Amino acid sequence: MTLDHLWIALCLVLVIEGLLPFASPKAWKAMVVQAQGLDERSLRIYGLVLMVLGTLMLYWLNG
Repeated sequence: MTLDHLWIALCLVLVIEGLLPFASPKAWKAMVVQAQGLDERSLRIYGLVLMVLGTLMLYWLNG
């Protein structure tokens, strides 16, 4: 893996993160409002689950 792979991955993250606000701004705003109502512990658990899932998917794809 080279530094180029890291930049490609970061670019893909930006594309994926931009899909929902572009496709459905109202749903994205509603999701942000809901996220503001969550406590920090819940957000941390959600983030942890996403990181573990992403790591497992990378491991599986590179398997």
